[in-house]
Amino acid sequence: MKILLIGKGGREHALAWKLAQSSRVEQLFAAPGSPGIADHATCLPQFRVDLSAVDPGLNKQIDDLLEWALAEQIDLTVVGPEDALAAGLVDRFAAAGLLCFGPTAAAARIESDKSFSKDLMERIGVPTAAHRTFTDSSAAIEYIREQGAPIVVKASGLAAGKGAIVAHTQDEAIAAVREMIDGDVFGAAGNHVVIEQFMEGEEASLFAVCDGENFVTLITAQDHKAIGEGDTGPNTGGMGAYAPAPVMTSDLLQRAKDEVIRPVLSELRRLGTPYKGVLYCGLMITEQGPKVVEFNCRFGDPETQVILPLLRSDLVDLCEASARGTIDQTPIELDESRAAVCVVAASGGYPNAYEKGRAIDGLGSVDGEDVVVFHAGTNMVDDSLSRLAAACWV
Repeated sequence: MKILLIGKGGREHALAWKLAQSSRVEQLFAAPGSPGIADHATCLPQFRVDLSAVDPGLNKQIDDLLEWALAEQIDLTVVGPEDALAAGLVDRFAAAGLLCFGPTAAAARIESDKSFSKDLMERIGVPTAAHRTFTDSSAAIEYIREQGAPIVVKASGLAAGKGAIVAHTQDEAIAAVREMIDGDVFGAAGNHVVIEQFMEGEEASLFAVCDGENFVTLITAQDHKAIGEGDTGPNTGGMGAYAPAPVMTSDLLQRAKDEVIRPVLSELRRLGTPYKGVLYCGLMITEQGPKVVEFNCRFGDPETQVILPLLRSDLVDLCEASARGTIDQTPIELDESRAAVCVVAASGGYPNAYEKGRAIDGLGSVDGEDVVVFHAGTNMVDDSLSRLAAACWV
C-alpha cells in the first residue's frame, strides 16, 4: 500500500514509526513531515497542512495535496492533526474516492466546537461537568462570581491543547475570560468560552478506534500538561505521559465504553455524521465514576508516543478497518505486560516566549531496544538539528 500521513509533530512521528513497521506498506509519505519522520517516510515539506482551521489558505493547501494524492494513487491517508480534520481534509479526500483515517469536519466538531460537544453530552446523558457557554465577557464574569472557584474556563474552539484553564480563584477565572474573549489570545477559538464546574479526581485518556458504529479501545494513558513539577504552572501541549493508567480499572473501562463511547457514536450516527477515526476521551475518575473532561477527534499528544509502542496489532490494519467500517472484523492485540513512559524536553520559557533554533546534540547516544526518540518541533539548520521536544519511552 501507498500511505500518506498528515502532520509533523511528535504524535505524527510516533504514527510514522508504527506505520512503517507494517509489512503492508510499500511507500510511506508524510506531509509536511519532520527530520524525525524522515527516518521512516518520504517527507513532502511543500504541503503545510498544519495551520489553523480558520486560515483561508488551508483549503487551497488541501486541494493541492489532494491533487498530488490522486496522481500518486495513495491507498490510505492517515490524518494526525485536528486542524486539518476540522478544515475538512477527510471530506475532500473521500469525495474524490480516497480512503481516509479520521472523522469528517462535521464529526470533528466533537473537538473543534466544545459547546457542541457539551450540549451533545448533556442531551444524551453522558456524564460530564455542568457548564455554560458565553460570548460576552461581562456575562461570563457574572456567572463566575455566582459559581465561585475553583472553576474551569475553556476556549470553545481549537487551541492546540492549551485552551483549558483550571482557575483556583475567581480572579484567575476572570482573567482567563478577559484574555480569551476580549484579549483574543486564542483568536477565533476563544470567541465562545465554555465555563465548567470543577471536577475532582484523577484524569485518564482513553482512545477508541471507531468505524462509525463499532469500536475497539487501546491501552489507557495519563498525560501531564502543566509545565512545572507537581502539575504546577501554565498548561502546555503536554510535558509527558505514561501507559497504562492504573486508575482505569477494568470495571471503569467497561463503564466508559457503555456510558460514554457507545452513546456518543450512536448520537453522531443519528445526526447523520457517523464518527470514524480515533475518538479521544479525556476522563476524570470521580467518586461517581468516569466523567468526560473533553473529547478530541484524533490521537493525543504525547499519549500516542506511549500507546503505540504497546500496540502489537498492525496499525495499518486498524486504520483501514476504521475507514472501511470493518472494525468488528479486525482483531486487536495489546501488550498489557509492559508499561511505557514519555518525557518531553522543551526549550526554556515554553509555553510562553522561548528561544528557538537551539542546536541539539547527543541523540546518537540514545540507544536501546526499549528507547525511542520522537521529534516534535525540530528542524534541520545547516545540517544540525535544532529545537527539540523529544519523547522517550521505556
